Amino acid sequence: MQRIGIVDLGSGTSRLVVFAYEPGKHFRLVDEIREPVRLGEGLGQGGRLSSAAIERAISALRLYADFAQATTLDRLEAIATSALRDAENGPEFLQRIQEIGLPVRVLSGAEEAQYGVLAVANSFAWEDAWVMDLGGGSAQISRMKGRRYASGGAYPLGAVRLSERFLRSDPPKKSEIEELESFVRKELKEILKRLKREPLPLVAMGGTVRNLAKLAQKRRHYPLDILHGYWLSREDLENPLEALLRQSVAERREAEGLQPDRADVIPAGGLVYRTVLREAGLEGLWISGQGVREGYFYQYFLPPPHLVPDVRGFSVRNLFARYPQEIAHTARVRNFCRQLFRALAPLHGYGPPEERLLDEAALLHDIGMSVGYYDHHKHGEYLVMGSALPGLTHREQALLGLLVRYHRKGEPKLGSYKPLMLPDDGKRLERLAALLRLAEYLERSRAGRVEALAITLESKRVRLGLEAAEEPWVELAEVRKQQGLFRKAFGRELEVYWKHP
Repeated sequence: MQRIGIVDLGSGTSRLVVFAYEPGKHFRLVDEIREPVRLGEGLGQGGRLSSAAIERAISALRLYADFAQATTLDRLEAIATSALRDAENGPEFLQRIQEIGLPVRVLSGAEEAQYGVLAVANSFAWEDAWVMDLGGGSAQISRMKGRRYASGGAYPLGAVRLSERFLRSDPPKKSEIEELESFVRKELKEILKRLKREPLPLVAMGGTVRNLAKLAQKRRHYPLDILHGYWLSREDLENPLEALLRQSVAERREAEGLQPDRADVIPAGGLVYRTVLREAGLEGLWISGQGVREGYFYQYFLPPPHLVPDVRGFSVRNLFARYPQEIAHTARVRNFCRQLFRALAPLHGYGPPEERLLDEAALLHDIGMSVGYYDHHKHGEYLVMGSALPGLTHREQALLGLLVRYHRKGEPKLGSYKPLMLPDDGKRLERLAALLRLAEYLERSRAGRVEALAITLESKRVRLGLEAAEEPWVELAEVRKQQGLFRKAFGRELEVYWKHP
């Protein structure tokens, strides 16, 4: 395992993230330090970085450099974006940074956009999309085509910059809001036309839109504490934004769910997104929990073109790699799940999406053992639901977590996740959980005693023969305990017997 630290010196927030990774195989975020540096403060007025902003940035960079030295990172990279690109005194600031011994790479607008697209390409299942990254100093809007950066541009529409230029009153006046929106429409005139002509998913990244999405989730009592992959409708963006525009900065700082250091600039960022959605005729956008930092990381993690072949498959395997399991046992459970699913297809009528979900649950069913044996099914659900699984929808991730939860006992229920589900997902969960539980208990001794299955579908029952050299008492007994769940799930009796090869 290698450890790399990446410093993102943005116009608003500065952040150090640390990834532990084995190149090309798996990675995880292991540490993070966030500092509200506000480097771009005042830049929109005079074109220069202020002395106070420079000192805040220097202090943050010293902190990051000291952390990197103390934790013996294998590599430390620092990137800067709009503020340093645009500032007249940017070169002077870079000279100050050299004294710290932390080289900073100033990304061009095109490079920043390309890394944003790379993050989306490796964390969403789409081939084509629009990608929008709004920071403190600028906004990048890019076209992703075939999972690669196709075109894009950088615009002077950062939340800090627009706040200083247009929203001078507290709270902002209606005339100031209209002036800001008019400026956004003018700057984005051509790209808005393209967004209308090419109505693809719009993926948004950056602290501003994530914080707006968090407010929307709280308002809706959303059952997941996950932002990546969240669909933020235009209505759910506009409603909290209207409330924020009526509040003073002091009132916003006290608002639940809003980061206090964004209280003065989040209305400007929200107005940019509102204008884009309205003018492009879009019903909403998708939230990305990954951004330029992750895109920059992928160039070290993966060989060119720095793309995982299958976003969803990699995401699930990446989670599995964090929690060592009995590989042979897991493989046998997956195999049994596959056989059961296909043999019982006439009863359940499901297809490839459900088969894939069941296989993923079989792969992850024992990850909770890394916490402890008792309640490991609950620990497993917690680990599955603890962070985003790119490539899966929130509904799919919730079903996956529930399958892991019910792989050994309990009555499968949707519980608090029900608002995410389709009308027939209760039965879908019940049936897939029944198959996973049968597969788990066909491997109860974890010794591979059941060599094959003989499955026969009859009008009122399903006969399940366990082929084994010697009678597998444990497996027979444990599988028979699941006859009630099987009957409830499939409406047929389950007969379990030993079949000598």
